[in-house]
Amino acid sequence: MADGDLRDNPAARGPREARDAEGVAGAAGDVEDTQESDAARRRRRAQFLRELHEAKQLRDRVQPRRARAARMRQQMRMRTFRW
Repeated sequence: MADGDLRDNPAARGPREARDAEGVAGAAGDVEDTQESDAARRRRRAQFLRELHEAKQLRDRVQPRRARAARMRQQMRMRTFRW
């Protein structure tokens, strides 16, 4: 594909370049998309953190010795931490 094809066909560009090629007409839509994507990102992040917490709890249940050692290390770190 030649460079001239990229200039003529915005669909051949990446998503960011194609969006930049649209111009200022979609500026109001970008604000709404940004707000929606922020909300979607927060939902995905919350779901990820829930699953991570669940996975850590499962690991602690199936490996109690390792979980106890990790708790002891954390307690030691907190005891030696200076405020």
